[in-house]
Amino acid sequence: MTTHVAVLYGGLSAERPVSLMSGTACIAALESAGYRVTPIDVDRQLVERLKKVKPDVVFNALHGPMGEDGSVQGVLEFLEIPYTHSGVLASALAMDKDRAKALLARAGVPVAEHIICSRFEAAESHVLEPPYVVKPVGEGSSFGVTIVPAGANQPPRHLAAADWPHGDRMMAERYVAGHELTCGCFGETVWDVIDIVPVSEAFYGYDAKYAAGGSQHILPARLKPNIYQNIQKYTLLAHRALGCRGVSRADFRYDPEKDELVCLEVNTQPGMTETSLVPEMAAHAGVEFSALVSALVEDASCRR
Repeated sequence: MTTHVAVLYGGLSAERPVSLMSGTACIAALESAGYRVTPIDVDRQLVERLKKVKPDVVFNALHGPMGEDGSVQGVLEFLEIPYTHSGVLASALAMDKDRAKALLARAGVPVAEHIICSRFEAAESHVLEPPYVVKPVGEGSSFGVTIVPAGANQPPRHLAAADWPHGDRMMAERYVAGHELTCGCFGETVWDVIDIVPVSEAFYGYDAKYAAGGSQHILPARLKPNIYQNIQKYTLLAHRALGCRGVSRADFRYDPEKDELVCLEVNTQPGMTETSLVPEMAAHAGVEFSALVSALVEDASCRR
């Protein structure tokens, strides 16, 4: 009997446009692989819709809060529907940058020094010596990220705006110059490292990630062998430390002048269009996109 897969995409977070792109690509790939697919653009009626659809498996193509912070994973556990990617705890931990970094550091993964503050504190005065980065603790896709450059006279005043949409809890993190690097793994299989070179932005922000031609990807990254191998080692260590399942992606910064490597975060719901970073790594390893999404479906389970 053909496996019936419900693809959850869209959703309610600021990353809805990204999720729609991921979900659309995954739907087409799963259909081409022979699965019976029901797309579900997630709203507050998700439980009722899943009960009506009765899928064998859920493919989670959601991004951001509610989709990758353990919330929808808890719903699927309650409904006893096998699902892809990480489970409740790993998803919640990875989405909370503060708690994730504490676990990564304990596992031996290098991270940059940081403090947690409110957006109002960060807007009132410098919470770290510039240069530093301020970002929401629980957002993805670089939403709300601000780089405070060396010599900045004022803190990022815009964080105190009445219409700020990214929550009050912020992380201020020491800025590490150099290469923007990323590496993914599927279970215990680690892929090659990508060096991301933004074309039109100073850092790998939203437009650099998703706009056509916004960044160049150097795969495999041209790095010293020990740095390359350490990135792969730390990617797997991070995956294990947070208890991730299926696919995850770890992001790094490497400053060649100081020979300093730090892990920025782990993404348990990485972008899943055919040109996204994880599918690009998988394709480089000989795993085509339809095979990748099929493997995720076959890996699906509850109690992840």
